[in-house]
Amino acid sequence: MLDLSTFFLGRPLAAPLMNASGVWCNVTNQLNALAKSEAGAMVTKSCTLVRRDGNPEPRYHTLSMGSINSMGLPNEGHLYYLDYAQQHDYENKPLFFSVAGLTLDDNLTMVAQIQDAYTPAMVEINLSCPNVPGKAQIGYDFEALDVILAEISSAYARPFGVKLPPYFDIAHFDEVAEILNRYDKVAFVTCINSIGNGLMIDINSETVLIKPKQGFGGIGGEYVLPTALANVNAFYRRCPEKSIIGCGGVSTGEHVFMHLLAGASIVQVGTALYEEGVDIFARLKIELARIMQQKGYQKIEEYQGKLKTI
Repeated sequence: MLDLSTFFLGRPLAAPLMNASGVWCNVTNQLNALAKSEAGAMVTKSCTLVRRDGNPEPRYHTLSMGSINSMGLPNEGHLYYLDYAQQHDYENKPLFFSVAGLTLDDNLTMVAQIQDAYTPAMVEINLSCPNVPGKAQIGYDFEALDVILAEISSAYARPFGVKLPPYFDIAHFDEVAEILNRYDKVAFVTCINSIGNGLMIDINSETVLIKPKQGFGGIGGEYVLPTALANVNAFYRRCPEKSIIGCGGVSTGEHVFMHLLAGASIVQVGTALYEEGVDIFARLKIELARIMQQKGYQKIEEYQGKLKTI
């Protein structure tokens, strides 16, 4: 009788799992693999107005508990993903359309074209790209965050979501939540993106591990799990009218359970998906089901968001 299905903004999902934007979603054959996988939903690569090659290689490196990367938003341009979104089988699983314009005008142009295409895809505005040289993260500029949410709420007729960077101060949780709660059209919040500007060193060669930004890059994988859980729970508590998508540190069913317990409605997989491939979703479902069975839960809603404090 155990049931892993759930709903997100009224849409049914076979499982509370999906890829993290940027992983296994750059080109059509990767997106098609996600569509055929055991993931309950999927998201496109965060796209810019025109195609980008991204940062020079090497720009990704596996670490003992995760990864460091400085990809630089390589993508095929938003019209490429819009074409995919128009052909996607939404009866199979929901699709999120991730937008990461380098300027406000770029974002407004893209959401206008998405709206004109009448696609059922759910738009996510990525406000947390830590690896584009010369571009600060909007999510850390609270005045700019307010402006962009106001502009997109005015220009885009449908509900949308935002992808946020990690926050580390209770006062910042409070301030960002207050901004988000001003906008009814912000229907969901994805947190977190990678922890920006970490550095790892090869002690044998005494060099950095990646080339862009003198070796500085976003940290992902299990290193970021505690930070991700904190952000998920912080915004779940502060934004009761919005759904939360959890992202960060997920490689086991136990990690999925933690995110759901902290308040996530869907859980994204990034570094572990990059390393393991789309078969990871089948494994995570089995592991999550085993944990639920051991605890006597038959449905996700029985424990989702019910984290206890002491």
